[in-house]
Amino acid sequence: MAFETSRCVKLSKIVEELSLEKLYYLDEHDEVRIETSDINRPGLQLVGFFEYFGTDRIQIFGKVEMTYLAQLDDEKRYISIRNFFSTGIPCVVLARGMEPFAEMMECAREFNVPFLRTNEDTSRFSSNLIAYLNVELAPMETLHGELVEVYGEGVLILGESGVGKSETALELVKRGHRLVADDLVEVRRVSSKTLVGSAPEIIRHFIEIRGIGILDVKYLYGVGSVKVTESIALVVNMELWDPKKQYERLGTEELTTEILGIKVPSLTIPVKPGRNLAIIIEVAAMNNRQKKMGYNAAQAFTQKLTGDMRKNF
Repeated sequence: MAFETSRCVKLSKIVEELSLEKLYYLDEHDEVRIETSDINRPGLQLVGFFEYFGTDRIQIFGKVEMTYLAQLDDEKRYISIRNFFSTGIPCVVLARGMEPFAEMMECAREFNVPFLRTNEDTSRFSSNLIAYLNVELAPMETLHGELVEVYGEGVLILGESGVGKSETALELVKRGHRLVADDLVEVRRVSSKTLVGSAPEIIRHFIEIRGIGILDVKYLYGVGSVKVTESIALVVNMELWDPKKQYERLGTEELTTEILGIKVPSLTIPVKPGRNLAIIIEVAAMNNRQKKMGYNAAQAFTQKLTGDMRKNF
């Protein structure tokens, strides 16, 4: 597995994903790298306050900033805009489809600052941009396994090579569930409680089955059989059956697997001939979902058993 501590996203990808209009944009700006999900609305900077100003953040001009600039005379507006554009910011986005001041276009060219525009209102665009950057810049770990959506639960299947992970994932797809990633799963920590998994773009929607080769799940089973990303709700560790090992029988012990500092509910499934692993994982996903809704079958059984014992003694 590999853990990436420092990530970035190219400006060209942001422009494409958020459908931004290019007011001033050169080919070289495609390579501008954004390394923080924080953004800034430069109200204070336009009045000359630059203390603690994050020059590495995407800058967004909304109606408030543009209205303030409109009230200034030509000289003061030019000075305000020039001082701002000269700080080395990565790019500026103008919201609400508003028309830029001539001074903004002039300073963007002078200081070679990418100048973009969106038709969305400022708050909505800011929220979308932050959400997008949080995912793209999140700490990431690449795991060898499968990620499948089963009854709305993201199930991460781990195990040694050759244990049958891909075959199990394919059987789950055949039973109506959705494949997210085969062989390599890119796991991102998008919040203090949430892990999101996806496949590297080059192998997305493909699955490898030994003896057959590479299969395109999307074309074999339709677009409803695949998904680009999914939150990880359960980790299933598959291992060859060890007759000397004691496996969980009641499910009273709450096991977890830690990924990127987040503990995810997990279980171990021993693999041997005759076991239908796809059905077992289906039941495990449903049982995990039931636990999140407040009902734990193992605890209910234990309480019932304890109650019966007290009655008899």
